[in-house]
Amino acid sequence: MNIPVWLVWPLLGLGIISVLLLALWLRKRLAQVERKVSLLSAQLESSQQHAATAQAELEELRSGVIGVGQRVLNLQESQQRLKNQLAELHEQHQVIALSDPESKIYSRAMKMVELGADLEEIIRECELPRAEAELLVNLHQQKQG
Repeated sequence: MNIPVWLVWPLLGLGIISVLLLALWLRKRLAQVERKVSLLSAQLESSQQHAATAQAELEELRSGVIGVGQRVLNLQESQQRLKNQLAELHEQHQVIALSDPESKIYSRAMKMVELGADLEEIIRECELPRAEAELLVNLHQQKQG
């Protein structure tokens, strides 16, 4: 079977044109894909830089939080030591107040003032000088007012 030449050349020409058009279209698509890959690569790099920056900031914050936590623990320990010292001082004050007879007199006089005793009664019962009894009464009035 012989196909006439005049029929083969146009078919061959159409095939070559089709292949060329297909090659051009593929080249155009390849360029588009390469642009998209390039854009995505740039976005990925930018995202990685942001992630690295965020990681560094997180580490900095973590260090800061640990430092603050340590300071809080130190302050709590200091506060507890101060509470213990205050309790010891209070106990020492009570021991001194109970052992000091003069202190007992003033404690009794203050208690009488708080209960509403008058000046003469305080002077008589506690054997205090008038000026000291007046001072205790005035202090109690200032504390109440």
